[in-house]
Amino acid sequence: MPKSEIPIGTAEFRNVMGHFGTGVVVIAALAHNLPVGMTCQSFMSVSLDPPLVCFCPSHASKSWPLIREANQFSVNVLALDQQSICEDFAKSGGDKFLNVEWTRSMCDNPLISGSIAHIDCDIVEVHAAGDHDIVIGLVRDLQLIRPSAPLLFYQGQFTSL
Repeated sequence: MPKSEIPIGTAEFRNVMGHFGTGVVVIAALAHNLPVGMTCQSFMSVSLDPPLVCFCPSHASKSWPLIREANQFSVNVLALDQQSICEDFAKSGGDKFLNVEWTRSMCDNPLISGSIAHIDCDIVEVHAAGDHDIVIGLVRDLQLIRPSAPLLFYQGQFTSL
């Protein structure tokens, strides 16, 4: 259906969808041997066998083309005390890893220190969906680092359980 025929405004859509609480992650990769990343709240598990996850980056993202080119990524599940990292990675441009402690995973992806969990993935499918892509990742490695309260986003603000 053409966009002009849909009677739902973006503000109304954002308001209603904002009542669905989500976790927050940073999707990261190495691009030309430099770390790149972006905050993402549209992340979920897709399949147990094989283990698949997905996230949905905006076509306007400057980080997503670099992550796509790397053909692999890490998911850094953010803890409640990592709100500033979330905010830094949500900004466009600049070196988002400048003041962030991180290491390389066994799959050579950036792992943000202090995250609840890390998940290493290969990109196996990308589907266009409106102004975003749906990215399917095959999980290659994962690790629970520290059980902690997650960083959640609800009604346009950060919250906790």
